[in-house]
Order: sequence, then C-alpha cells, then structure tokens
Amino acid sequence: MTAFARFLGEKAERYIELRHSLGYSFSKQAGTLRAFVRYVERAQFDAPATRTMALDFVLSFGGAANSRATRHGVLTRFYEYLAVYDAQTETLERRVFPRSRAIPPPRILSESELASLIDACARISPGIPLRGRTMATLIGLLASSGLRSGEVVRLDRSDVDLTNGVLLVRKTKFRKDRLVPVHTTTQAALRHYVRVRDAAFPQPKDQAFFLSSRGNRLSAFTEVRKLAGLDDGKPLRPHDLRHRFAVTRLSLWHQQRANVQALLPLLATYLGHASYSDTAYYLTGSVDLLAMAAERAFLDGGAA
Repeated sequence: MTAFARFLGEKAERYIELRHSLGYSFSKQAGTLRAFVRYVERAQFDAPATRTMALDFVLSFGGAANSRATRHGVLTRFYEYLAVYDAQTETLERRVFPRSRAIPPPRILSESELASLIDACARISPGIPLRGRTMATLIGLLASSGLRSGEVVRLDRSDVDLTNGVLLVRKTKFRKDRLVPVHTTTQAALRHYVRVRDAAFPQPKDQAFFLSSRGNRLSAFTEVRKLAGLDDGKPLRPHDLRHRFAVTRLSLWHQQRANVQALLPLLATYLGHASYSDTAYYLTGSVDLLAMAAERAFLDGGAA
C-alpha cells in the first residue's frame, strides 16, 4: 500500500466515524469512500487528491446518472474534510454530474405476472428449498402489504405477531415505528414459511425473520425476476410491488363504490407516509384503474 493510500484510508475511517457520531447511518456513503481508497491503492496514485482522481473513480462504475451524482457528492464532502489535513487537496465541483429529476414510471404487475414471479421462486435453487420459499413469501408479503422492500428485509422475528396478524415496522423512512395488520391469507403464508425456515435453521444465527440460504438476513431479487420472464422491457423493481398494492387497493375501492377521497388518508397511514401528498406518488394509474375511475365519474355525474 502506498503512503498516500494509507493516509487516505485513515482519513476516510476518521470521517466515517465523525458522520456516525453526528447521528448519520452513513452505510452506503462509507462503502463509497472505502471503494475509493481501494481504487487509489490499486492505481498507486500519489498525493494530493485531485479532481481527475475523483472523476475517474466515479466513471469506473456503471449505473444511472443519479448514482454517479451521489458518489461524486460523497467524495465532494470528503475532499472538503481532507483539505483540513492536506491543503493541496483539490476542490471538487458540485455540479459535474447533474441529477436527473425524471422518476422512472413503476411497472404494475398483472395477477398472472405476479403469480409467475412467485412461481419462479421455486426454480431459483431446487437443491435449497428454503431459498425459494423465502423469496416467494417475501414477494407475496410485499404485494399484499405495500411495505417497502427494506422494511420487509429488516423485520426481526419479534416484529412478526402471527397470533394477531400484525407486523411491527421499525425505523421507517421517517424514523418512526408503525403497526401494519396483514390479511389472514398472508398470516397463513407467513406461518408456513416459519415452519420451513425453522426446520432448516432450528438454531438461527440471526434474529431476522427472512433468512438467506446461509442463515443470515436476506437480500436478493434479480434472479427471480429473470426466471419469471419479467426482465425484458421495463425492468421490475421490488418497489414496484408497493405501487401495485396502492393501485390494487384503489381499484378495489372503486369497485366497491367507496368514498375514495375519504379513505386516502387511511392508505397514507398504512403505507407509513407523513401526508397524503407522499402517497400520491404511488397512485400511478393503471389502464384498468383509469378506466374504472372515468366510468365512475361519468355514472356519478349522470346520477346528479
């Protein structure tokens, strides 16, 4: 390791500790900084930290424009910290990688596509049944509850009350806890998963509710999407299942001719939003939902 890489690594760890002490989780940012140190070490760069060094590192990654902007933003603030210890550190320009404000539209799965996605879970690892059952149960819970994928993965065993059918979701996007009731069919699916999970890991290494094939907390989705044939065209993200939940609930309320406007605050609370304006983002109209809403508006107008 070069002297500069060693110096950079030490300062990066000090900076990470500083951000943690200020109350920031800083996990992804820490990963970016450590990757930058490894990049500098492999390239055997000498001091000082330069703009070109940062740009080359950011461009070495693929991904969307926003990802590059995020990485560069992490380095920008770290360079400002680094300049305290090395005055030759160059200042990074903040708008080298402009962010794209365009939000990709969600992919709302049909009933058959959702069934295909869940069925594909069994084909992930035929020799490791727990892996497929875990993914199938997790996807089913996402689709039936509207939880964020991160919220589901972070569930601990103590957070899942299968007697009363209630989930305790801790530290949500707004740093609050909330209780989420689930349907009886979802409870049954969760109980079945618990039996399979506990048979595979009678003495778990992790308190996570959903376990990987190694007995640790789970994190996987891409392979199932490919097996289900849903990797062509518009990519499917775990978060799209949250959109699907919101759209499906609206469709059901329209079918029941319920007072949708009066029920929207309940949906916002269930999804863990601070206000209805946050929920509105998820209410991307599917073709069926738009047709249903238009027909109802016409009928209600005619009745008036």
